[in-house]
Amino acid sequence: MATRRRLRPFLLVLAGFALGWAIAAAVIFVWPPRSSASHADAAVVLAGGRGPRLAEGLALVRQGVAPVLVISDGWSPTWPEANRLCAGRSAPVPVVCFHPDPYSTRGEAAGFARLAARRGWKSVVVVSSRYHLVRARMLFERCYDGTVSTASSNGTLLGRVLAAPIETVKLGYALLIKRGC
Repeated sequence: MATRRRLRPFLLVLAGFALGWAIAAAVIFVWPPRSSASHADAAVVLAGGRGPRLAEGLALVRQGVAPVLVISDGWSPTWPEANRLCAGRSAPVPVVCFHPDPYSTRGEAAGFARLAARRGWKSVVVVSSRYHLVRARMLFERCYDGTVSTASSNGTLLGRVLAAPIETVKLGYALLIKRGC
């Protein structure tokens, strides 16, 4: 009985942390705040989500939100739709492709910033999966001097919930350890 009494405060604190994380994860990764732009100089599709992200990026350019679609790692052999667009074959919109170095969201942000500086782009819509928007926006704002807005591809609720733990670790790393571009 005495052991239970000693253990109880620890379990309550642990439950409080778990509940706090669940609420924060829901707000940050499952239903993140959105910031759509009515116009930008470019729409950049981040690698990783492949098809749904690319479809959203294409839709934004077709709707006139941005005049050019930028694809990160569009030559990946696992992404045939982007391969076709990056090769210049039957592209329905102007397309620019680049390979991030390092291959990470931070590398994508830095690579886009260099590309934007060469082309004079002052604003961007970053297209990624919904669970990735907060961290992607933060990294782009660190690396790129222009205006950053975001758009998300349609993913499943289950996918966003399952991505929350790893995104928590990645966001923590970006906030606490690797703070620069």
